[in-house]
Formats: sequence, structure tokens, C-alpha cells
Amino acid sequence: MSGLDWGIIVAYLVGVVGLGVAAGFLRRRGGEGSHYFLAGNTLTWPVIGLAMFAANISTVHLVSLAQTAYQYGLVYGNFEWMAGFTLILLSLFFAPLYLRSRVPTLPDYLERRFNRPCRDVLAIVSLFSAIVIHIGVALYTASWVLCGILEISPSAPIFGLDALMVFIVALGVLTGIYTMLGGLLAVVWTESLQTVLLLVGAVAITIVGYVKVGGWSALSTTLATYPHPLAGQEGIPQSTGNFLSMARSASDPSGLPWYSVLLGYPVLGIWYWCADQTIVQRVLAARDEKQARLGPLFCAFIKILPVFFFVLPGVICVALVQQGYFEGGGPARTADTYTFMLTRMLPTGLKGLVAAAMLAAAMQTCSAALNSSATLFAYDIVKRWRPATTDHRLVVIGKVTTVVATVMAIVISPLFGQYNTIFEGLARLISYVSPPITAVFLFGVFWKKATGRAALLTLSVGGAIGMILFALDFWKGPIATSLGGGSPMLAGAFAWFTHNVIHDFMLLAFYLLVVCCGIMVTVSLFKPEPLKAGARQLVWEDWREPLRGEAHGHALGNYRILSGLVLAAFIILYIVFQ
Repeated sequence: MSGLDWGIIVAYLVGVVGLGVAAGFLRRRGGEGSHYFLAGNTLTWPVIGLAMFAANISTVHLVSLAQTAYQYGLVYGNFEWMAGFTLILLSLFFAPLYLRSRVPTLPDYLERRFNRPCRDVLAIVSLFSAIVIHIGVALYTASWVLCGILEISPSAPIFGLDALMVFIVALGVLTGIYTMLGGLLAVVWTESLQTVLLLVGAVAITIVGYVKVGGWSALSTTLATYPHPLAGQEGIPQSTGNFLSMARSASDPSGLPWYSVLLGYPVLGIWYWCADQTIVQRVLAARDEKQARLGPLFCAFIKILPVFFFVLPGVICVALVQQGYFEGGGPARTADTYTFMLTRMLPTGLKGLVAAAMLAAAMQTCSAALNSSATLFAYDIVKRWRPATTDHRLVVIGKVTTVVATVMAIVISPLFGQYNTIFEGLARLISYVSPPITAVFLFGVFWKKATGRAALLTLSVGGAIGMILFALDFWKGPIATSLGGGSPMLAGAFAWFTHNVIHDFMLLAFYLLVVCCGIMVTVSLFKPEPLKAGARQLVWEDWREPLRGEAHGHALGNYRILSGLVLAAFIILYIVFQ
């Protein structure tokens, strides 16, 4: 890293924090509560689409997708392209209901549709997901890469702390400052800037690698000819011949066969894209229904890019190592893939740009989750129990929540260090959290007979099962060791359970969704409740109803036409990369 590279990084940090603080001063001219938490409901579709993409794309995508691609090929790109289908669902079916009621949070939607206890449960789960899944993972991954760029061991002492923790604290504090001061307006402003920088950096490393490998034909030929440079380590296969395929068989070492993706991703995706406060808050802040519908579809089009700019570089790195491009071979571990490419493939200036893009990815995800945490705590906990709380007081509470959430995320972030890849750890955690919430929102939006009692039981029982499964997965090593020293029969049963049930976490998410749907249907039919008068506008009478409404424009301004184009684009991509 040269002086120019570090200059670019420092200029980025100063610029983005300054922009966030400036948004905070502008915000004070508007209404306190709605402007701080929902940007005064002024967002248009380009900003919504970019902000949703920015809130989703974190350092995990830059680092861990390259890591999984170096290990297994393009298969983990399914998490990017399958998102397009769930974003269509958000645009067509969920967003209109949210905008119709103008709810500030999704737990508020559950209270209006079902009851207050459902709101409380979802608020707690949403706070947990924002702090752990969004902020904690982003801080950990970005700090790990910074250690690699600086060639510092993550455990090296700095100011009495491990280097990894020092970087986690620094990034968390910088992000927390402008998020606390500026609210959602600061978040979407900085996210829009950071998304552009992120894409420029990702495109740079992809183009450089693509040119060096010799183009697509040379890439595919190389992968089909040579063994993997780390074959036999970390579960890496010997052959790389299918690395450019998105659809895999049951025997594939990635653990993502095509049927698991087809059945399991919608469970994770509907929660993440249609019912997670951190992501959907941008839609809730839309100016009108047209903007709320078009924003997710714009985001869906952008989601085509990550496979080519975040996943493909890891595959290109494999081919370059196979071609002998790097002296001394490739990265010693898959976890070092992104840092290896950054420091060895890019010229001076571009290194700083891509490093700044990596920081942008971490900070934009953290700021989005911090603002949603503040919104959830202010509206769904404080306002819920103290309805007379003023808007000014809510903003103060939101700022305090931002600080507390930052501290909690900093403490929790090292949690994901034990997984083979950070992305796998993230996907596994989501697979345990999402099924009950996905079931409740699906039935809440599409079935009038779904009751509050059934929704609460589904959230409670499904959440408890998910927590137990997560605990068994997270501590499976110590549990297996403990059982191995006691009962061989129990040890054998646990080994079978971890290999056949927990191993395929996507399929497990689908099975858990089936259980949650069974609870919803059974309890709703055997313990029926009348639909509340205020809930009639929050559920579709007929699933075709939202497709018959006003299309809000012509050509690409028509959400029905745009949805069809998005659907066709992803189907064609899957046909090409099957």
C-alpha cells in the first residue's frame, strides 16, 4: 500500500463521515421523528433501490463470497440471484400493504394485523438480527481484511487489545457517529455514495483479473484442466471443472445442491427482503406506492452484478494460481483470498480504491442496521409502552440506542470466527431465525383466516426450535467430544443428526418452515378469530388483487412490465449458468 492508496482511504473516511454529519444538520429543518427514522417519507425509487442494495451488500460479499468462490466456485452466487425472485414478491405483494398503512416498522405491521405480543416478539428478533447478523458480521469481516492489508496478525497487540478488536472498534465508532447524528437521511445519502464506490472497486478487481486470466474461454479451459491448488484442504474438491455452474448435485462438497437452494432460499429470502426491518425500512420511507414498488425492482436488477463482481473474482483467482501467475502460489488459506487478490493484482491507487470500497461495504451495512435498531427500539419498545413519548424524546432515545447497539455489535462480532467461511456462518444463522417469521408474514399477507393466537405460537415455538438447532450447530464440536467420552450410542446419534440434518442448513430451513406453516394453519382453523376491522387493509382478499391495481406509468415505469423483465432476466441467467 503506497502513500496514494492511504490517501484515498483517509479521504473516503473523512468524506463519508462529513456527508453523514451534513445530513444530520439538514434533517433538523424537517420534522423530528419521521425525518430522523424515515427520512420524512421522501425517498424515490432510485434511492430506495441503491439503499436496499447497499444495506444488503457488506464486506461479507467482498470478502466471503470471494472466499467461497475460491473454495467451491460460483455456487454461493445463488444467494444473490435468488434474491431477485423475492424482491419481486416485495414489490408486488408486500410493499403496497406496508405503504397502505404507513407503518414505521414491521413489528408495528404485525400488531395491526395480529396482536401486540406478536409485535414484541418480532421487535426483539429484529433487534437481534440487526446487531448480530448485519453489524457484527460486517465489522468482523472488514477488520479481518484490514489486518491482511496491513500484514498484521489479528492477534497482534495494539493499545493492549488484539489488532482485530482495535479495527472493529474504530470502524464501529466512525459509523456510529454519523448514523447517530443524521438518522436515516444520513444513512441513505452515504449508502448511495458508498454503493457507487463499492461497485467501482469491485469492477476494478474483476476486470484486472479477467484480463490477466485471458478471458472467459481461457478461464473455463484452465478450470477444467488443472486440479485445485488447495485440493484436499478445508473440504476443497480435487476438480474445478464445475466451478462455473450454479446448479450442483447432492454429492457436491459445497453442501448446496440445487434442490436445497430451490426449497431453502425462499425461506431465508422472504424474511430478509420482505420482513427484515433493516432492509425494508427504505421501502417504508418511500414517497408513495409507485416508488415503493419500483425501488425493490431496481434493486433486483442491481443484484445481477454481485455474481460477476464479488463471486467471479474468487474463481478467477483459482485459475490464475493454476496458470502459475503468482510467484510462490496462491493464498495459503481460502480466508485470505480477497486480501491476496487486493495486494497482488492491483496497481498503486487501485489498491486504495478497493480498500476504501471494502470499508464502504462495512460501514454502509452497519449504518443501515444501526438506524433500523434505533427505529425498532424507539417505536416498538419505548413508544409501545409509553405512547405519550414525544418525537423529540424518541430521537434522543434513538441516538442512545445507536450508541448501545454499536457497543453490543463490537462485543459480539468475533462470534463468526469459528465457521469455515463467514458467509456460511451468516447463512446458517439466518436459516434458524427466518422460518417462523416467513411463515407468519406469508399467512398474514395472503390468508384472512390466519389468527393472532396462531401467529404468536408460531413465532414462539418456531423461534425456540431455531435457537435449539443453532446451539447444537454452534457447539457441535464440544457436544460431540462430551458425548464421545460418555455414551457411544448418543455420540453416534448426534453424529448422524449433525451430518444428515444440520449439515444441509438450507433444507433444514425449509423443514422448519413446514413445521411453522403447520402450526399457523392448525391453530387458525381449530381456534378461529374474527379479522380485526383495522386489519382488513393489511391482507389481500385475493392474491391477484395487487396485480390488478394501477400500474403507475408506462414501459419501465409500469411495475408489472418491470417485474416481468426482472423475472425473465434471472431465468435466462440460470439457464446459461446451470
